[in-house]
Amino acid sequence: MASIHVVGIGLDGAKGLVEAVRQLVESATVLVGSDRHLSYFPHHPAKRIVLRDFTLAIEEIRHHLAGSETIVVLVTGDPLFFGLGRLLLAELPPEQLTFHPHLSSVQLAFNRLKVPWQDARVISAHGRSVDELIQVLQQGVDKIAVLTDGTNTPNAIARLLLALDLPSSYSLWVCENLGGDDERIQCFSPETICRDVIDNVSTIADVIYNVSTFAINNVSTFAPLNVVVLIRQSEQAQQSDLDLTNLPQLGLSDRLFLSFSDRPGLMTKREIRLLVLGELALKPGQIIWDIGAGTGSVSIEIARLFPTSKVYAIEKTAAGNALISQNCRRFQVENVFSIHGTAPEILSDLPNPDRIFIGGSGGNLTQILAACSRLTPGGILVLALATLEHLNTALIWLKEHENWNYQLLQVQLSRSVPIAQLTRFAPLNPVTILTATCPVYGKGAGDLGN
Repeated sequence: MASIHVVGIGLDGAKGLVEAVRQLVESATVLVGSDRHLSYFPHHPAKRIVLRDFTLAIEEIRHHLAGSETIVVLVTGDPLFFGLGRLLLAELPPEQLTFHPHLSSVQLAFNRLKVPWQDARVISAHGRSVDELIQVLQQGVDKIAVLTDGTNTPNAIARLLLALDLPSSYSLWVCENLGGDDERIQCFSPETICRDVIDNVSTIADVIYNVSTFAINNVSTFAPLNVVVLIRQSEQAQQSDLDLTNLPQLGLSDRLFLSFSDRPGLMTKREIRLLVLGELALKPGQIIWDIGAGTGSVSIEIARLFPTSKVYAIEKTAAGNALISQNCRRFQVENVFSIHGTAPEILSDLPNPDRIFIGGSGGNLTQILAACSRLTPGGILVLALATLEHLNTALIWLKEHENWNYQLLQVQLSRSVPIAQLTRFAPLNPVTILTATCPVYGKGAGDLGN
């Protein structure tokens, strides 16, 4: 019965193999591999099977299984780590297969960067969609390795990072030809890679004049054999000074705010903030409560628009309270007051509000709504609700206070995301925005809680 040895090999070729594996390759009677892998053994006397069409190559291998052949299949790195090993196990008798792994490209990449990688997420975008990559980026995973291909290039990944408008910032390492004589490792910002591609394209614009913008941004300026490593930057690294003169007056990008290190996506997204600000119908010189303020994004937007207003950002976590203060300094707003405490208890110390926004309730929504009776007559209450249970709680409270007018706005938004040379929409979590107006007369603001 033939034996099949699947041998991992690096860009350093035969010299990178341990002696026992090198002797095994030399004893092969059938040698299988890509043109590049076979070129490492130019004088090997074995019969050669070139791995171009996998189905045809498997059929050829099967012809040799009945005899006493020694078949060696050369593959890159670790064959059972996003490699050919899985397919070989599906097509050939497992009992005849033996695996001899080499260092994987991901191992080499992290060791070159001198970064421990036991907690890293490894994503293969080689011949696959980038859905999994989008998910882990939105989760704010600290370390991500991406196996690329000719479509999902480092340039395409950089463009994806920019399009997602993440609250986390990543440094992007491109590790090329790992283990080879021409190995190269470079660190970039996503903006730099995209800009460099456009600059390079402009020098040959007469050749590719009709290439679309999407295709241009996916042009790879790197060697085909590369691994991308994304390292999330620390809070300190993200605290670079903002150029406030170039910021929009309204609609700040999510990525400009410092966010929770363990939950970077936990903030009111830009599109929802804009709707909430509209529903609040703000005016100068008002008192605003922002309950469950999180990172302070809504409070800061209000404070920048209305510097004569006073915004009380109530947050129960110490980490959130610190973030609000840091973001206020970052945006140089002085009319946001960060309040560390749990609603509704902490609200008793605050002046009566003209507007209230509830972005988080910590499980105390009914009690917080009762405290909203302190709204000035004609004041506006806005809630951003992510669950049906909280929506139901709010509606029950409003039905018990029939003289409050309210309306619901269900928001299901999607952002465009570049996928290779195309564009698709990725949905944000649906949110229901409830806007209620405190009655001006009758059973008014002062006695609704009774």
